[in-house]
Amino acid sequence: MDELARDYLMVALAVGGLQEGIVDAYYGPPDLREAAAKANLDAAALAGRAAALRARLSDATNDAQRRQWLDRQLIGLETLCRRLLGQELPYMVEVERCFDAMPEPTPPEEYGRVRAELEELLPGSGELRERLEARDQRLTVPVDRLAAIVDWVANQLRDAAAAMWPLPEGEQLTFSMVRDQPWAAYNWYDGNLVSRIEINTDLPMRAHALANILAHETFPGHHMEHAWKEARLVRERGYAEASVQLINTPEAYISEGLAEVGAWLINDETRWQELLLGICERAGIALLAEDAQREWRTTQAHHRLRGASGDAALQLHVAHRSREDVVRFLEQDALSSHDRALKNLDFIEHPLWRTYVFCYAGGERLLSRWVESAGEPAAQRARFFRLLTEELTPSGIAAELSA
Repeated sequence: MDELARDYLMVALAVGGLQEGIVDAYYGPPDLREAAAKANLDAAALAGRAAALRARLSDATNDAQRRQWLDRQLIGLETLCRRLLGQELPYMVEVERCFDAMPEPTPPEEYGRVRAELEELLPGSGELRERLEARDQRLTVPVDRLAAIVDWVANQLRDAAAAMWPLPEGEQLTFSMVRDQPWAAYNWYDGNLVSRIEINTDLPMRAHALANILAHETFPGHHMEHAWKEARLVRERGYAEASVQLINTPEAYISEGLAEVGAWLINDETRWQELLLGICERAGIALLAEDAQREWRTTQAHHRLRGASGDAALQLHVAHRSREDVVRFLEQDALSSHDRALKNLDFIEHPLWRTYVFCYAGGERLLSRWVESAGEPAAQRARFFRLLTEELTPSGIAAELSA
């Protein structure tokens, strides 16, 4: 480990000690975590250390990509420290400093287009929101069959990923069913190329969502990314800064974006329908092959409202609309149930997560444009592999697109 990586890890781990959840994973030397805790530095001191380390980057490494990555990560860490000090930044400034990217709202007319498309795909009486909920109920996977189906889908995804990209030798996954969590699924990366995937059985798992949720968490999403970055960056190149994973920094924007893009790369229309039929068969859900295409189109249309959470955050934190107005927007425009709208509002009001919502749709939009601009499918897969193995930043990718 060089001095640059050590100094970065000391700052990152110390900031993580000030706010639980900032450090999502760490598999570096345990003594560094202990040293960061013993230093007992406050947010002001850590903001100063982050700024000082940024000033040293040009002399500390000749790798321009690494220098830019560390620079943007340190800006994010300095911003987190300023928030912990009670220094309020304009919301848009905070988001840009944390994630190296500006929020990109959904065009207002997109909501109308999606609604019109869903009206055709889900004919019937009653509110469209109610018809979507009925579809979800019909395609709910029974909890007692979920574990076996998760294993089957994960194996299908691993095989599909291995046909498109190399897999890190020795990577491993484990799955467990859990309860009392706010998310549907989560990847805990333990290092040594091992991920633990937890599936929350309190929340209903829908057959039409399962393949992409697991692709997001496993192949070619979080597990494949974390394993490759440990293998390529930490082990091969000695870039130990990659041994810590931080939320509310640019690497999270890249990580969530690549997991979303990767899910659609690996689950194209044909494969997605095959997986849906396989899931439904194993779940005891009646679904005809000729109905799978309608489910694909419905899922694709509804996915175009993925940015609604970010739009709600902008309404709340920038336009300063009332909570009631934001809930009404999520129900009427984004077609959320009342309970889901309230849960969404809790997320974008939470002190830790209030900006994180932009990582999903925003990251997907940026990275999908970048990957698609590579041209033919083989070139797109090669470009996606860069996301898995390099220290890339949102602003660096945006610059490549502009060029």
